[in-house]
Amino acid sequence: MKLFEQYQFQPFVKETIQELNFKSPTNIQKSVIPLVYKYIDVIGISQTGTGKTHAFLIPIMDMIDVEKDCVQAVITAPTRELASQIYEHAKLFVKHNPDLKVSLIIGGSDKQKAINKLSTQPHIVIGTPGRIKDLSLDEQALRITTADIFVVDEADMTLEFGYLEDIDAVLSKMKDNLQMMVFSATIPQMLRPFLQKYMKAPKIIEIDEHLSTSRNISHYLVPTKHRQRYEVLKEVMSIIDPYICLIFCNKRNEVEDIAHRLREDGYKVGEIHGNLEPRERRQMMRRIKNMEYQYIVATDIAARGIDIDGASHIINMEFPTELDFYIHRSGRCGRGKYTGECYSMYDTSNQSIVEALEKKGIHFEVKELKGNQFVESKEREKRKSRQKHQTELEQKISSIVRKPTKVKPGYKKKRKRVIEKMVKQEKRAIIRQDIKRQKKERAKQAQREKRERESQ
Repeated sequence: MKLFEQYQFQPFVKETIQELNFKSPTNIQKSVIPLVYKYIDVIGISQTGTGKTHAFLIPIMDMIDVEKDCVQAVITAPTRELASQIYEHAKLFVKHNPDLKVSLIIGGSDKQKAINKLSTQPHIVIGTPGRIKDLSLDEQALRITTADIFVVDEADMTLEFGYLEDIDAVLSKMKDNLQMMVFSATIPQMLRPFLQKYMKAPKIIEIDEHLSTSRNISHYLVPTKHRQRYEVLKEVMSIIDPYICLIFCNKRNEVEDIAHRLREDGYKVGEIHGNLEPRERRQMMRRIKNMEYQYIVATDIAARGIDIDGASHIINMEFPTELDFYIHRSGRCGRGKYTGECYSMYDTSNQSIVEALEKKGIHFEVKELKGNQFVESKEREKRKSRQKHQTELEQKISSIVRKPTKVKPGYKKKRKRVIEKMVKQEKRAIIRQDIKRQKKERAKQAQREKRERESQ
């Protein structure tokens, strides 16, 4: 296993890695770092928590020439929080090399103040696509055309939020020999034309670590049984004792509602969603970083890339609309050597989602709420057993109803109707037999009780 100390980094980079207590590179770091030095374009596909931020930060920091007062690398992220987080990681390198200049360029801050700061150009620009486009193309205060490296982090989110056009506008003004690195959890079809337009024979690094990273996480289904989900949430919260718990909702207004109701019930909670004003978002992230909240209600913006140290529990008010976001959500806990617990409110309408996640290797246990405690439930196992029995029954009857020697038009539909009719008849027969069996058992039980009474 190769260790970080075996790399020929500059002293300040080695010092930063030592302070971070990084011993050996993660799989994506091991794959990406050598490619950056060879000026090869990279598409890195990996889940949250695999170390991709440092996969590009470490070599970029090492390659910067501080003697040149110009922009040498541009890193974009789709949200202010994600950009700020990358910037915080970058500041640790600056701590060990004060000559290194890094600028955070994001919306929600004083534009004129940002322009004034650019009287001296930074070596590295980290920011959101819209503000970078604004300051470089519209205001012409940020001169990024000198950059040799351009990184698009969380590319699928960038596409989803509609910021790809801003990046497209910026890249159209950049060098022809620009080295491009794109990192994403997934590569949607609509992202491919952009990649083909700007990337030259990119090396695709795909790290499928979502199963290994989830081994430390226990996944639980909590049946709601037509109850109000907020009441179920309160019961779950009364049982668990988290260090930090993230409560996920699918919509911004749901986050606001849940956070408001929890505050009314005496809980001190944080909230993360797109409706917060820039100042509120900065204050909220600072408070979360200072661990002022035990519970944080959030949309999926917190599931992708935002580091919340110490998250031990996840509660899903409902399953996300995309399966990958379940991986992202649950991946916020159980990081490193720590364990985590992910609770998802569940009803029968979620059955197909749960089964799809099980095919991805996630094992769910059902935990029912009874008397202010969790008890194990065999409900899903029984349902699966019934479904399996029905499938075997259908297969058995299908083998009986053979394909005719001479096939006539519409025979498939006719055969299907015959099979369905026979399956129903067989099910009725099974039910009748079961009823007869129960009657016999009750009759025998009645006779035993009668004999016992007579003997007394």
